Amino acid sequence: MLKRALPPVHPGEILREDYINEHQLTITEVAKGLGVARANLSAIVNERAGISPEMAVKLSEAFGNTTQFWVNLQKNYEVWHAEKTVNRAAVRHFWQDGQGVQAV
Repeated sequence: MLKRALPPVHPGEILREDYINEHQLTITEVAKGLGVARANLSAIVNERAGISPEMAVKLSEAFGNTTQFWVNLQKNYEVWHAEKTVNRAAVRHFWQDGQGVQAV
């Protein structure tokens, strides 16, 4: 597996740059259109909060892409950061190599 040198972009940055700014929308306008609090949307676009599955559904409906698009952006961002921060050495191994549970 190829390791990424740079972290994936926070989904809030994509929302801010490619959807809100690109189409000259305001946070207030988009928040109202999504039926969410302006503060909640602001936290996402300022990269202080992630995109929940519920927000992903709303964004996909509003901007014409898929829920999975937004969910994948968030998942990729979170997994990359987890890979960098979790102390794997502190995790107990329950099976030795080759002795793990096999899929049927």
